[in-house]
Amino acid sequence: MAEDMIMNNAPEEEEGSIIVLEDDLGNEVEFEYLDVVDYEGDEYLVLMPVEEDEEAEGEVLILKIVSIDDEHETFEGIEDEELVDAVFEVFKNKWKDQLDFAD
Repeated sequence: MAEDMIMNNAPEEEEGSIIVLEDDLGNEVEFEYLDVVDYEGDEYLVLMPVEEDEEAEGEVLILKIVSIDDEHETFEGIEDEELVDAVFEVFKNKWKDQLDFAD
């Protein structure tokens, strides 16, 4: 689902905000904004699906933020699982005192 998603009327990025993305089939999918994480000079958006199925419960979506110009940005899916894991570790360390993470 992470690939080919585009921002669609997203609010200012604040914790708890809902962001609507469009998947590659044109379906709108709602996500809760969790954070923006810096990792090795790039920024990554950390989102959680608003409506989760039981298999995906507790999973997050991590997208790379790519600037188009000074005022616009887009999000790219990440295929490298090691990169996803590294960004998630940064997120977990940042929020370890406020959130409980399942191992």
